[in-house]
Amino acid sequence: MILKKVLALGLIAAGLYGCASGPEEAPPPPARSTPPAVAVPSPTPVPPRPAPPPRAPEYKPLANDTCGAQPLQSLVGKPRTEIPVPLYPDRRRVVCSTCVVTQEFRADRQTIVFDTDTGIIKSVTCG
Repeated sequence: MILKKVLALGLIAAGLYGCASGPEEAPPPPARSTPPAVAVPSPTPVPPRPAPPPRAPEYKPLANDTCGAQPLQSLVGKPRTEIPVPLYPDRRRVVCSTCVVTQEFRADRQTIVFDTDTGIIKSVTCG
């Protein structure tokens, strides 16, 4: 009988032991928080390339350009103040559109005519 009592007490104790809370479980590790978002600056937009400068018109001497008037054709429509100083002043004349000029022809002389009222260059010719 005692054996039955001891055995019963052992079973009761084992049952209670099974109901008792087991060893303390370690608390779950703290949740990893994501690092704060680092603000990445947006890349600076690359400015567009500037347009290439316009090409100067190719110099093509005229058949009758005996005085070198062709390179000065770009002056037409500009103020007379933009006329460059000539290398040989005796081979160039600058006259107004209403001015009296001599009529002799010199193939080596540039004649630049400007408007009397506006001062705008009207023509560049040889003569």
